[in-house]
Amino acid sequence: MVTSTHETSHRIFQDHPEVLGQIFEALGLPPPVKADIEPLTPDATEIKPLERRVDTVLKIEPSDGDSFLIAVEAQTKKAPDKGVNWAYYVSYLHAKYQLPVLLVAVCRNRSTAAWAKGPFECRVGPWETQVTRPFVLGPDTVPRITDESDVARQPALATLSAIVHSESEHIEAILELLARGMRSFDKSTALYWSELLEVGLENTPARELWRELEKMVVTFFPGRGTVFEEAYLDGQAKGYAAGVAEGKAAAMAEGKAEGKAEGVLRILEVRGLSVSDDVRERISACTDLARLDDWLDRSGTVERAEELFDGDPHGAGSQESKEDQETRSETPVSE
Repeated sequence: MVTSTHETSHRIFQDHPEVLGQIFEALGLPPPVKADIEPLTPDATEIKPLERRVDTVLKIEPSDGDSFLIAVEAQTKKAPDKGVNWAYYVSYLHAKYQLPVLLVAVCRNRSTAAWAKGPFECRVGPWETQVTRPFVLGPDTVPRITDESDVARQPALATLSAIVHSESEHIEAILELLARGMRSFDKSTALYWSELLEVGLENTPARELWRELEKMVVTFFPGRGTVFEEAYLDGQAKGYAAGVAEGKAAAMAEGKAEGKAEGVLRILEVRGLSVSDDVRERISACTDLARLDDWLDRSGTVERAEELFDGDPHGAGSQESKEDQETRSETPVSE
């Protein structure tokens, strides 16, 4: 199951690969020098309906030395089947790309981190066929951020560190330091990192501490229930109520459709997916709330924006026909 912590952990690596330098130091490995880093598809599916996905896969191409892959998995608790799944990920990626694979597990508590180190063995009696030993980023390997200037210099590492240490007895001090450090950011940057951290803290007590520290006016992560999204939705709800009171039911329905369409487009954009003019126009012009709800639900999982329309029984007809529009415009709105 994909959780908020999963989303934040792998998004940091996908969108901010500069954090890898500090991660290599935490793992006791020499960081790649002047490396080109390319995100690869996390799809490890062979034959449907059996589907497997790695949280994040990055291809590292150092300016000198051999290329390799990093597979990042966020793990919030022990899972009996993970050893088998991780072995599969490593074997599949190794076979597909013909490159060695470094498997990294991100854990936010010590017991899970200790378990995630493995080894996870495939053996019969004394014979080992395969052994998987992930590198683990946890409270004992990721350093706490103790200097406000580090937040400004390394916001990705500071955010990841706060998530990893979210169950620490020092988390209140950690979050207060992050809040002070983010004051040096411009508004847009501060809003982004602040909300990304709130999403990553998920349902931990630390999330409530952070909600008391952060102040935002927009949301970057629709559907995640952050304090800023709640304020935004509350404002929308009040606007809808006023519209009903004024007898503007049709305008309210149109506003709901526009809001949902904007939400779909925003999620696609935040995930870094390419949105063509045709796709944007089709989503923006749609007035079918049920269809928009379906697109909104699936916009967080599709790999291409065009996949939203797969299996649409109405084909390109997500927009109302001219006849439907004329019929609707002639139908009186009940007061």
